[in-house]
Amino acid sequence: MKRLNNVSCALMGIVIFCITISACSTRDQVPTYLKGYENTYAEDPREAALAWFRKAEFGMFIHYGLYSLAEGYWGDIHSTPAEWVQLRAKIRPDEYAKLADQFTAKNFDADFITDLAVEAGMKYINITTRHHDGFSLFDTKYSDFKSTNSAAKRDLIAELAEQCQEKGLGLFFYYSHGRDWKHPHSPDRDEWGGNPKPDYDPREESYKYGEEKDLQLYVEFMKNQITELLTQYGPVAGIWLDGRAVPNSRPDLLPELKLQELYDHIHSLQPQVLVSYKQGILGTEDFKAPERDYEGDSDIPLEISNTMQPYAWGYDRDNDVGHKTADEVMQMLSDTKKVKANLLLNIGPLPDGTVFPDDIKTLKEVGKRRRLN
Repeated sequence: MKRLNNVSCALMGIVIFCITISACSTRDQVPTYLKGYENTYAEDPREAALAWFRKAEFGMFIHYGLYSLAEGYWGDIHSTPAEWVQLRAKIRPDEYAKLADQFTAKNFDADFITDLAVEAGMKYINITTRHHDGFSLFDTKYSDFKSTNSAAKRDLIAELAEQCQEKGLGLFFYYSHGRDWKHPHSPDRDEWGGNPKPDYDPREESYKYGEEKDLQLYVEFMKNQITELLTQYGPVAGIWLDGRAVPNSRPDLLPELKLQELYDHIHSLQPQVLVSYKQGILGTEDFKAPERDYEGDSDIPLEISNTMQPYAWGYDRDNDVGHKTADEVMQMLSDTKKVKANLLLNIGPLPDGTVFPDDIKTLKEVGKRRRLN
C-alpha cells in the first residue's frame, strides 16, 4: 500500500509538472504588448487583446508610400487628401508605378519611430501596409509592386515589426480592402461606388471589365496578402481595413467580398488579432475606427483616428504649416477619453521617410506632459 501511495504521489507530481510546463509555455508565447494579460490570454487571447485595447488610449498611425513622393501634387493638381493623388490627378497605373524608382525610404527608421511612440506614451502603431494605390510596403509574393522591388529594396513592415516586438508595442496593419487602383480584378466604377478606381477616360487597359473580370481573383489576392502579414511578421495586434465606402455602395454585392470568411481566417491565424473596418460593415468587427470624430455610443471598443497635419494623412507640402501642437493633442486625448475611445494619431513622413520635425517635438512634449499627470 505504501508503494502504491508513492507511485500515486509520483504520478501526481508528473501531472502537476506537465501542467506547469504547459502554462509556462503558453505564457512564453504571449505577445510582448500583452504583458500583464497572461492569465486572460491563456483562457481567451482575443479577450486579453480587447482588455488591453480598452486601456491603450493612444496609438500612432503612419501613412507612408509612393504618394508621399508626390507631396500632395501632380503637376498643377493639388490632391486632397494627398494620398489620393493617383485618383485625383487620374494618373495611369504604369505612370504612377514609376515613382517606385524614386522610393528610397533612406530616412525611414523603425527604431527611431518606435522610440518616439514609446516616448509619447503610445501603446501601439498602425502602418499602411498597402494603401489604395496597391503599393505594398512588405515583401509579398503576390505582387511585384512592392517596396522590396523599389529603389529602397527593403521590407519596411519587417523592420517595424521587429522594433514593435522588442519594445512591447502592439502592431496594427492598415490594409485597403475593396478600393484598389492597381489590381485588374478589383471593384470598378461600373458596379461599385466609393471611388473603387480612378475615372479614367479612355478606360484603363490594364483593368479587366465585363466577362473578363473575376472579382474572386481579387478576393483571394487580399486573403493571401493578409495571410502573409499574419504569418511572416510575428505577433500582430490588429488588421485595420479601409475602403468602407466601396462595399457599402452595393449591399447586394457585399457577399461576394466574403468578409466574414476573411474575419474568421484572420482569427484562425492569430486569435488575439482585433479586426476593424472603420465604423463597421457586418457588425462582427472587434472595434470601430472612425476618422476625426464620432457621435453617439459604441457597443464595442472605439478608436478615433486623426492626423498631425491640418488635413492630409500622407505627406502634403501644403500642410507644412499648422501641424497639431502639444496643447491640441492633449485636448484630443482628453476628448477621446471622454467617449471611452483611443486616439490613433497619424504622422505622414516626408518622401525620404523622415518624421516631420514639428511632429517629433510635439509628440515628445505630449509624452513629457502625460508622464507628469
